[in-house]
Amino acid sequence: MSDRVLLAAGQAEVIFDLTSGGRMASFKLGGLERLVPKREGDMMWGCYPMVPWAGRVANGQFSWQNSQYQLPKLSPPHAIHGTVFNRPWTQTGPRTMVCDLQDAWPWRGRVLSTIELSEIQLSWTLDVRSTDSPMPVVVGWHPWFRRKLENKIEADYQFEATQMYERDDRGIPTGRRLTPNQGPFDDCFTQLTRDPSVTWSDGYRLQLSSSCTNWVIYDEPSDAFCIEPQAAPPDAFNTFDFDVADPLSPVVHTMTWTWTEPSEPTSLTTD
Repeated sequence: MSDRVLLAAGQAEVIFDLTSGGRMASFKLGGLERLVPKREGDMMWGCYPMVPWAGRVANGQFSWQNSQYQLPKLSPPHAIHGTVFNRPWTQTGPRTMVCDLQDAWPWRGRVLSTIELSEIQLSWTLDVRSTDSPMPVVVGWHPWFRRKLENKIEADYQFEATQMYERDDRGIPTGRRLTPNQGPFDDCFTQLTRDPSVTWSDGYRLQLSSSCTNWVIYDEPSDAFCIEPQAAPPDAFNTFDFDVADPLSPVVHTMTWTWTEPSEPTSLTTD
Protein backbone atom coordinates (compact mmCIF):
# COMPACT_ATOMS: atom_id res chain seq x y z
CA MET A 1 0.00 0.00 0.00
CA SER A 2 1.24 3.50 -0.84
CA ASP A 3 2.25 5.90 1.93
CA ARG A 4 0.60 8.82 0.18
CA VAL A 5 -2.75 9.86 -1.29
CA LEU A 6 -2.62 11.71 -4.62
CA LEU A 7 -5.62 13.65 -5.93
CA ALA A 8 -5.84 15.85 -9.03
CA ALA A 9 -8.53 17.96 -10.72
CA GLY A 10 -8.10 20.69 -13.31
CA GLN A 11 -5.04 22.80 -12.45
CA ALA A 12 -4.89 21.43 -8.87
CA GLU A 13 -2.84 18.53 -7.55
CA VAL A 14 -2.61 17.57 -3.88
CA ILE A 15 -0.63 14.92 -2.05
CA PHE A 16 -1.32 13.70 1.49
CA ASP A 17 1.51 11.99 3.38
CA LEU A 18 0.24 9.12 5.53
CA THR A 19 3.57 8.73 7.33
CA SER A 20 3.82 12.40 8.36
CA GLY A 21 0.63 13.01 10.26
CA GLY A 22 -1.81 12.62 7.38
CA ARG A 23 -0.83 16.10 6.30
CA MET A 24 -1.21 17.75 2.93
CA ALA A 25 2.42 17.48 1.86
CA SER A 26 1.89 19.20 -1.49
CA PHE A 27 -0.63 21.64 -2.94
CA LYS A 28 0.04 22.64 -6.54
CA LEU A 29 -1.88 25.09 -8.70
CA GLY A 30 -0.80 25.52 -12.29
CA GLY A 31 2.09 23.15 -11.69
CA LEU A 32 3.68 25.23 -8.91
CA GLU A 33 4.02 24.20 -5.27
CA ARG A 34 2.18 26.63 -2.97
CA LEU A 35 3.08 25.06 0.40
CA VAL A 36 6.44 24.78 2.17
CA PRO A 37 7.86 21.42 1.07
CA LYS A 38 8.88 18.68 3.47
CA ARG A 39 11.63 19.56 5.91
CA GLU A 40 13.00 16.66 7.91
CA GLY A 41 13.05 17.06 11.66
CA ASP A 42 10.52 19.87 12.09
CA MET A 43 6.78 20.48 11.78
CA MET A 44 6.96 23.66 9.71
CA TRP A 45 5.83 22.41 6.30
CA GLY A 46 2.76 21.30 4.36
CA CYS A 47 -0.64 21.57 6.03
CA TYR A 48 -1.42 19.30 8.94
CA PRO A 49 -4.48 18.57 11.10
CA MET A 50 -4.38 19.67 14.74
CA VAL A 51 -6.29 17.17 16.89
CA PRO A 52 -7.33 16.64 19.67
CA TRP A 53 -6.24 20.21 20.43
CA ALA A 54 -5.01 23.14 18.35
CA GLY A 55 -2.27 25.60 19.30
CA ARG A 56 -0.64 25.70 22.72
CA VAL A 57 -1.81 24.26 26.03
CA ALA A 58 -0.05 26.18 28.80
CA ASN A 59 2.61 24.01 30.48
CA GLY A 60 0.89 21.02 28.88
CA GLN A 61 -1.56 20.91 31.78
CA PHE A 62 -5.31 21.19 32.17
CA SER A 63 -8.08 19.92 34.41
CA TRP A 64 -11.47 18.60 33.42
CA GLN A 65 -14.23 16.82 35.33
CA ASN A 66 -12.20 17.01 38.57
CA SER A 67 -9.11 15.35 37.11
CA GLN A 68 -5.73 16.86 36.19
CA TYR A 69 -3.99 15.93 32.93
CA GLN A 70 -0.44 16.32 31.64
CA LEU A 71 0.24 16.44 27.89
CA PRO A 72 3.63 15.98 26.18
CA LYS A 73 5.57 19.26 25.86
CA LEU A 74 6.63 19.28 22.22
CA SER A 75 7.22 23.03 22.41
CA PRO A 76 8.57 23.49 25.95
CA PRO A 77 7.19 24.63 28.27
CA HIS A 78 3.92 24.03 26.42
CA ALA A 79 2.09 21.23 24.63
CA ILE A 80 1.33 22.16 21.04
CA HIS A 81 -0.83 21.20 18.03
CA GLY A 82 -2.23 17.88 19.23
CA THR A 83 -0.95 14.33 18.92
CA VAL A 84 -1.65 13.24 15.33
CA PHE A 85 0.38 15.63 13.13
CA ASN A 86 3.54 13.50 13.47
CA ARG A 87 1.97 10.05 13.65
CA PRO A 88 1.19 7.58 10.83
CA TRP A 89 -2.33 7.49 9.43
CA THR A 90 -4.11 4.64 7.65
CA GLN A 91 -5.88 5.07 4.33
CA THR A 92 -9.40 3.66 4.43
CA GLY A 93 -10.67 4.81 1.03
CA PRO A 94 -9.69 6.87 -2.02
CA ARG A 95 -10.20 10.11 -0.04
CA THR A 96 -10.27 9.01 3.60
CA MET A 97 -7.66 8.38 6.31
CA VAL A 98 -7.87 7.52 10.01
CA CYS A 99 -5.62 7.87 13.03
CA ASP A 100 -6.20 6.50 16.52
CA LEU A 101 -5.86 8.75 19.56
CA GLN A 102 -3.64 6.88 21.96
CA ASP A 103 -0.51 6.95 24.10
CA ALA A 104 -0.13 10.71 24.63
CA TRP A 105 -3.88 11.33 24.93
CA PRO A 106 -5.82 10.27 28.06
CA TRP A 107 -8.91 9.07 26.18
CA ARG A 108 -9.52 6.46 23.51
CA GLY A 109 -10.75 7.82 20.20
CA ARG A 110 -10.24 8.11 16.48
CA VAL A 111 -9.91 10.88 13.87
CA LEU A 112 -11.37 10.43 10.39
CA SER A 113 -10.00 12.72 7.68
CA THR A 114 -12.02 13.15 4.47
CA ILE A 115 -10.89 15.14 1.42
CA GLU A 116 -12.98 16.23 -1.54
CA LEU A 117 -11.31 17.88 -4.54
CA SER A 118 -12.83 19.58 -7.57
CA GLU A 119 -11.38 21.84 -10.26
CA ILE A 120 -11.89 24.92 -8.07
CA GLN A 121 -12.15 23.69 -4.50
CA LEU A 122 -10.67 21.45 -1.81
CA SER A 123 -12.78 20.53 1.21
CA TRP A 124 -11.15 18.80 4.19
CA THR A 125 -13.31 17.43 7.03
CA LEU A 126 -12.09 16.12 10.38
CA ASP A 127 -14.42 13.85 12.37
CA VAL A 128 -13.24 13.21 15.95
CA ARG A 129 -14.91 10.38 17.84
CA SER A 130 -14.50 9.12 21.38
CA THR A 131 -14.48 5.35 21.76
CA ASP A 132 -15.90 4.98 25.25
CA SER A 133 -16.30 8.23 27.24
CA PRO A 134 -16.69 11.99 26.71
CA MET A 135 -13.49 13.90 25.96
CA PRO A 136 -12.57 17.53 25.24
CA VAL A 137 -11.65 18.37 21.64
CA VAL A 138 -10.37 21.37 19.69
CA VAL A 139 -9.96 20.87 15.94
CA GLY A 140 -7.72 22.94 13.66
CA TRP A 141 -5.48 23.01 10.57
CA HIS A 142 -1.99 24.43 10.16
CA PRO A 143 -1.00 25.35 6.57
CA TRP A 144 2.47 26.72 5.76
CA PHE A 145 2.31 28.89 2.63
CA ARG A 146 5.51 29.74 0.80
CA ARG A 147 6.24 33.44 0.42
CA LYS A 148 8.30 32.95 -2.73
CA LEU A 149 7.73 30.39 -5.46
CA GLU A 150 9.72 29.47 -8.51
CA ASN A 151 10.05 31.99 -11.36
CA LYS A 152 10.02 34.98 -8.97
CA ILE A 153 6.35 34.45 -8.06
CA GLU A 154 5.46 35.91 -4.67
CA ALA A 155 2.61 35.23 -2.25
CA ASP A 156 0.74 37.56 0.07
CA TYR A 157 -2.31 37.17 2.30
CA GLN A 158 -5.40 39.25 3.02
CA PHE A 159 -7.07 39.08 6.42
CA GLU A 160 -9.59 41.24 8.27
CA ALA A 161 -10.90 40.73 11.81
CA THR A 162 -12.35 43.03 14.44
CA GLN A 163 -10.93 41.23 17.49
CA MET A 164 -7.70 39.50 18.51
CA TYR A 165 -6.84 37.74 21.75
CA GLU A 166 -4.30 39.38 24.00
CA ARG A 167 -1.43 37.01 24.77
CA ASP A 168 0.97 37.03 27.68
CA ASP A 169 4.77 36.73 27.57
CA ARG A 170 4.40 32.94 27.32
CA GLY A 171 2.37 33.24 24.10
CA ILE A 172 -0.83 32.17 25.89
CA PRO A 173 -4.13 34.09 25.41
CA THR A 174 -5.20 35.95 28.54
CA GLY A 175 -8.91 35.87 27.63
CA ARG A 176 -8.97 39.59 26.92
CA ARG A 177 -9.86 40.71 23.39
CA LEU A 178 -8.20 43.65 21.66
CA THR A 179 -8.49 45.64 18.46
CA PRO A 180 -6.00 44.06 16.02
CA ASN A 181 -2.66 45.78 15.58
CA GLN A 182 -0.36 45.79 12.56
CA GLY A 183 1.71 42.72 13.40
CA PRO A 184 3.86 40.79 12.74
CA PHE A 185 1.58 38.16 14.20
CA ASP A 186 1.60 34.97 16.18
CA ASP A 187 -1.94 35.65 17.34
CA CYS A 188 -5.48 34.34 17.38
CA PHE A 189 -8.31 36.40 15.86
CA THR A 190 -12.08 36.20 15.85
CA GLN A 191 -15.01 38.15 14.44
CA LEU A 192 -13.72 38.10 10.86
CA THR A 193 -15.29 40.58 8.45
CA ARG A 194 -14.55 38.37 5.44
CA ASP A 195 -12.85 35.08 4.64
CA PRO A 196 -9.03 35.13 4.58
CA SER A 197 -7.32 34.75 1.22
CA VAL A 198 -3.91 34.20 -0.37
CA THR A 199 -2.90 35.79 -3.65
CA TRP A 200 0.05 35.01 -5.87
CA SER A 201 1.70 37.26 -8.42
CA ASP A 202 1.00 34.70 -11.16
CA GLY A 203 -2.73 35.50 -10.84
CA TYR A 204 -4.01 32.65 -8.67
CA ARG A 205 -6.16 33.53 -5.65
CA LEU A 206 -7.12 31.19 -2.82
CA GLN A 207 -9.98 31.85 -0.39
CA LEU A 208 -10.07 29.98 2.92
CA SER A 209 -13.25 29.28 4.88
CA SER A 210 -14.10 27.00 7.78
CA SER A 211 -16.72 25.94 10.29
CA CYS A 212 -14.12 27.05 12.84
CA THR A 213 -14.61 30.61 14.13
CA ASN A 214 -11.09 31.36 15.36
CA TRP A 215 -8.06 31.98 13.14
CA VAL A 216 -4.38 32.10 14.06
CA ILE A 217 -2.11 34.19 11.86
CA TYR A 218 1.59 33.40 12.09
CA ASP A 219 3.64 35.56 9.73
CA GLU A 220 6.93 36.00 11.59
CA PRO A 221 9.05 33.64 9.40
CA SER A 222 10.77 35.24 6.41
CA ASP A 223 9.95 32.33 4.08
CA ALA A 224 6.38 31.39 5.05
CA PHE A 225 3.12 32.46 6.64
CA CYS A 226 0.28 30.49 8.24
CA ILE A 227 -3.48 31.05 8.26
CA GLU A 228 -4.91 28.52 10.70
CA PRO A 229 -8.61 27.88 11.32
CA GLN A 230 -9.23 26.63 14.86
CA ALA A 231 -12.45 25.68 16.60
CA ALA A 232 -11.30 27.51 19.75
CA PRO A 233 -8.40 29.76 20.78
CA PRO A 234 -5.05 28.34 21.96
CA ASP A 235 -5.10 27.01 25.53
CA ALA A 236 -8.83 26.38 25.19
CA PHE A 237 -8.72 23.45 27.61
CA ASN A 238 -7.88 25.91 30.38
CA THR A 239 -10.61 28.37 29.44
CA PHE A 240 -13.38 25.77 28.98
CA ASP A 241 -14.01 26.94 25.42
CA PHE A 242 -13.97 23.63 23.56
CA ASP A 243 -16.11 20.91 22.00
CA VAL A 244 -16.85 17.57 23.64
CA ALA A 245 -16.88 14.31 21.73
CA ASP A 246 -18.56 11.19 23.01
CA PRO A 247 -19.43 7.85 21.41
CA LEU A 248 -22.80 9.13 20.17
CA SER A 249 -21.77 12.67 19.21
CA PRO A 250 -18.54 13.23 17.26
CA VAL A 251 -16.92 16.64 16.80
CA VAL A 252 -16.86 17.53 13.10
CA HIS A 253 -15.27 20.58 11.44
CA THR A 254 -14.42 21.44 7.85
CA MET A 255 -11.88 23.67 6.13
CA THR A 256 -12.47 24.68 2.51
CA TRP A 257 -10.05 26.20 -0.01
CA THR A 258 -11.58 27.77 -3.12
CA TRP A 259 -9.39 29.19 -5.86
CA THR A 260 -9.63 31.24 -9.00
CA GLU A 261 -7.20 30.94 -11.87
CA PRO A 262 -5.43 33.77 -13.71
CA SER A 263 -7.65 35.56 -16.22
CA GLU A 264 -4.85 35.27 -18.77
CA PRO A 265 -2.41 32.39 -19.27
CA THR A 266 0.83 32.94 -17.38
CA SER A 267 4.32 32.16 -18.57
CA LEU A 268 6.47 30.00 -16.31
CA THR A 269 9.70 30.80 -18.10
CA THR A 270 12.43 32.55 -16.17
CA ASP A 271 13.94 35.87 -17.19
